[in-house]
Amino acid sequence: MRALIVADVHSNLEALEAVMTDASQREGFDTVWSLGDVVGYGPDPGPCIDLLRSHDLVCVAGNHDFAAIGKIGTDEFNPFAAAAARWTASQLKSGHVSYLANLAKVERCENFILVHGSLRDPIWEYLVGQLAALDSFSRLESSYCLVGHSHMPFLCVEMDSDVDFRSFVEGKSTALGPNRMIINPGSVGQPRDGDPRSSYAIYDNYTGTIVRYRVTYDISVTQEKMRRAGMPNYLVQRLSKGQ
Repeated sequence: MRALIVADVHSNLEALEAVMTDASQREGFDTVWSLGDVVGYGPDPGPCIDLLRSHDLVCVAGNHDFAAIGKIGTDEFNPFAAAAARWTASQLKSGHVSYLANLAKVERCENFILVHGSLRDPIWEYLVGQLAALDSFSRLESSYCLVGHSHMPFLCVEMDSDVDFRSFVEGKSTALGPNRMIINPGSVGQPRDGDPRSSYAIYDNYTGTIVRYRVTYDISVTQEKMRRAGMPNYLVQRLSKGQ
């Protein structure tokens, strides 16, 4: 079984299509694991939900998913994110709303726990430092945890009573061994690590490995859609910068 792992698609259809095409050309995939924030920021929330659901899919909720349907507020969002959430809400059909409303905050697939933020706070916490990682490891009831939310790819390895954050190097196969790990595949629709290319990962349970890949997409198409929708220029421009 090969799982395509995506996070933070953020309504970016061109990016999601590019990822799926690229993954299909790399021996393909049997299922999709989505780590939340399918919607928000971008111009195609409904089509992104539909494309993901056309595959065998396991998806957890992100803060933008719940904000777009009013399940949580936007008080903690910056003004640009809040504006995008309001616009997204106006674009969703009833079936999309129902789907997002019923997403779980945490899912288990094989020996992986899937969550958007962290196990301490699945919706809101950014797992980017030692304390958050240690807390999630203390709650982890499997070998591996997949997270999104920060839009920053990384590997975090449990080392006795400490953790070791490591680069999740593009194209390098990582063996999943005895040490427990927290893994962030990076963002499909809005990378924030200085590289505007979409980031995703493939897990292969036959080989017990995970690999992160990047793929280019036509950012200008997504940006033009955003301009036509009247989205804030800040959100439009940041796609080109990967930040």
